[in-house]
Amino acid sequence: MSEAPSYELLRSKRKTLALEITADCRVLVRAPLRLSQKRIDQFVADHAGWVETHLARQQARRDRHPEPTEEERADCIRRARDYLPGRVEQYAGLMGLRPAGISITGARKRFGSCSAKNRICFSWRLMQYPEAAIDYVVVHELAHIRHKDHSPAFYDCIARILPDWRERRALLRE
Repeated sequence: MSEAPSYELLRSKRKTLALEITADCRVLVRAPLRLSQKRIDQFVADHAGWVETHLARQQARRDRHPEPTEEERADCIRRARDYLPGRVEQYAGLMGLRPAGISITGARKRFGSCSAKNRICFSWRLMQYPEAAIDYVVVHELAHIRHKDHSPAFYDCIARILPDWRERRALLRE
């Protein structure tokens, strides 16, 4: 039996075991209320390689994109408010679309979103990435006004405006 990495255990009324690596590099195990500790430890030990790989990835991500200081955060918010509305207006005109509104948020897991009522939100964290990546997110969210899914037609809509969208999207994953 291999050694299980240390972890934080969260029990709930769920039926399955799950592993999660958090943004702050903690290992969470979600487990059913009545599952034995031995079974949980074995599950974690069996997935020790996965945990090690994903912890390393998450740490590398944190190293590339450390949490900004208050001053840096304020600067990103200011730049987002200055830059994003103009980019939305430019691309919306090219695409023949009109968003219902634009908001800047502090979302950590999504760079942008488009509501059912066509309101677009962007995370100020997006401003930590190159302009090519930012413009991809703008076009991506605008495309959701026409296509509320990630269908081939949705990506065709993006490709008409940004033929290199895959390379731009890859910048967000670095």
